[in-house]
Amino acid sequence: MTKLPAPVDEELESLLDIVRQAAAVVMRHYASGAVAVELKGPGDPVTAADREANGLICGLLEQRFPDCAILAEESVPDDPAEMARRARSERVFYVDPLDGTREFAEHRPEFAVMLGLAVRGRAALGVMALPVEGIFLAGRVGEHAFCEHPGGARELVSVSPATELAQARVVVSRSRPPKALAAIMAKLGRGTVLHRGSVGVKVGLLAQAKADLYLHLGTGLKAWDYCAPEAVLAAAGGELTDLGGRPLEYRATELRIERGLLASNGRLHAQALAALG
Repeated sequence: MTKLPAPVDEELESLLDIVRQAAAVVMRHYASGAVAVELKGPGDPVTAADREANGLICGLLEQRFPDCAILAEESVPDDPAEMARRARSERVFYVDPLDGTREFAEHRPEFAVMLGLAVRGRAALGVMALPVEGIFLAGRVGEHAFCEHPGGARELVSVSPATELAQARVVVSRSRPPKALAAIMAKLGRGTVLHRGSVGVKVGLLAQAKADLYLHLGTGLKAWDYCAPEAVLAAAGGELTDLGGRPLEYRATELRIERGLLASNGRLHAQALAALG
């Protein structure tokens, strides 16, 4: 197990504490068995666990970081002017209290609690809980990423050393895989496909060198879906952009990604973008 460098990052530790508390809330609901699901919109489920964890995270962030803006999935401001004000703040927390609600409701252990910090429009710090596994992934861009295991032991994590696109392990959505997946894999060289729920779970595989690429071809993801994953992945040595190779911008008032996402171990990024066209 690779020892973590000192000193302790107090800001990151505070965010870890918040996410631990939210993960405990989510697991309490998960352990209860029956999960009532509502729809906020077509294909957009929400549960009491989403809402309770959202309230807990936002309340603690307001107490501990009163000068930072917050944009959370279950409490987005109705006023467009307020949305713009928050998005354009220098420091913005993006909160996804339960990423993978569909999997959570199906009692499938592929969901995450995610808290990301964007500074001047770029992902800077991220914490993700994988509650069923009892692990936490965290990282600050430009420094390092680590995994905290059940019991508290920590180890540094880093992306895979893979350089051959044809042998890449490609992770895609379990519930909404790309419609042309076979053609896409042919372009990439016919590597291995992994199906998982939750952006956090999928990017977490890359950060731990358990996968090499993650593809999302749709436009449905929003900033809270990928801020924490991007920060953790970048800290682990990987890369996340849109499918045009553009860096993700967190100061935009439109929170929805329009050109899909590509996450990689970094070494395969340019090859994958070129292959996908």
